[in-house]
Amino acid sequence: MYLGIDLGTSGVKALIIDGAQKIVASATADLKVSRPAPGWSEQDPADWISATGAAVGKLRQKHPAEIAEVKGIGLSGQMHGATLLDPADRVLRPCILWNDTRAHEEAALLDADPQFRAISGNIVFPGFTAPKLMWVRNNEPDIFAKVASVLLPKDYLRLWLTGEKVSEMSDASGTSWLDVGQRRWSPDLLAASQMDMRQMPRLVEGMQASGGLRADLAAEWDIKPGTVVAGGAGDNAATAIGMGTVGEGAAFVSLGTSGVVFAANDSYRPNAESAVHTFCHAAPGSWHQMGVILSATDSLNWFAVLVGQSAAALTDELGDELRAPQGLFLPFLSGERTPHNDAAIRGALTGISHGTDRAAITASILQGVAFAFRDSIEALSAAGTDIRRLTASGGGSRSQYWLRTIATALDIPVDVPVAGDVGAAFGAARLGMLAGGTASLAACMPPDIDRSIEPDKALRPAYEEAYQQYRKTYPAIRSTM
Repeated sequence: MYLGIDLGTSGVKALIIDGAQKIVASATADLKVSRPAPGWSEQDPADWISATGAAVGKLRQKHPAEIAEVKGIGLSGQMHGATLLDPADRVLRPCILWNDTRAHEEAALLDADPQFRAISGNIVFPGFTAPKLMWVRNNEPDIFAKVASVLLPKDYLRLWLTGEKVSEMSDASGTSWLDVGQRRWSPDLLAASQMDMRQMPRLVEGMQASGGLRADLAAEWDIKPGTVVAGGAGDNAATAIGMGTVGEGAAFVSLGTSGVVFAANDSYRPNAESAVHTFCHAAPGSWHQMGVILSATDSLNWFAVLVGQSAAALTDELGDELRAPQGLFLPFLSGERTPHNDAAIRGALTGISHGTDRAAITASILQGVAFAFRDSIEALSAAGTDIRRLTASGGGSRSQYWLRTIATALDIPVDVPVAGDVGAAFGAARLGMLAGGTASLAACMPPDIDRSIEPDKALRPAYEEAYQQYRKTYPAIRSTM
């Protein structure tokens, strides 16, 4: 048995697979996000520990025999978060999360230094870790002076699990401190951020062991002490391991809180100017490129709260027949990454009339997110990655209507896996298996495909026209801000 733990933004998921990589059990525990100011997003790391303990506790209660047989543990988690520790490993302040945009000025300042793009292979986005530390230095100098260690969210969980300060290549790629091509911390980038190598955790590959489970936790969970804990992966790279997206040309689209178009690469080929993310993969000697949008299912959830309905009820209301675009929604509720790199832009709903009802707005929101994915596809193409089909992932992929919208907007077939969880927690469990030495990367096969969703050819012209209008609307909205 192998345990995967995924530290998400809205909750922690713990999942057990057996030696044949079949899911045996899973459990979740919720998390909340604090937004103390506009554009801010924080969590208390103590809540991550409580939620992880709760999720694993549920597994232990319902599946004690399986938990007792766990031979490896893998971690995945939300990326970019700045967890600041003092010399005694005490948390100095709430973690500043991936979708926090307060450090946009600091990000622009670092990005203006050409060595950041040259060495990290990426734009310094406001959500990345380095500008957050610069913001803390500028605004909370007393806290900055006490920072002895900086850990990414899942790596703080690792410290609790093993007592080791370790990160791995995929997650570290999103800090703006990693030499992504060479897969090592960059002394030059750290110095330019007024940071020090001594504040960085040790680096391993995602498939390597990073430490062993602490004896006290092992006793509490009925898992063997010293059970290997894998390096793990950032959430998207872990999902890729779970999806078997590890070879050149393999790609998926993830409809989660944020949205991602992810493509695996056998070589390092950055193109920072396109605002595409070029990161190390969780597999050694491989990389990946991502187009990232900040508000995917978050956009639908925002509207659901506004109208007092569930997101599922809103999508069910649309029925089975795909609608032609009737207005435009720009899903920039908390800024945008690919391709705009714009922390200040905000969302917009245009082209509505007296005849626009709730269902029409829901359809426009789904279309707007699909058009944002189209922006990412265009950016990936400009960066040298040609995507010809995608596999669907994430909670939003349960909506057949949304997947049909995406396939039609992108003019790309979308494959839907057979029912089952092949997301980040599953990928983390696979990494736990690999770190235990009981399988090779070749065992991480793609999921069986239940069906393929083809673009709606009859609606393609209408969607293409709407997308071109969508592209024109961004600069129009931007000019008013």
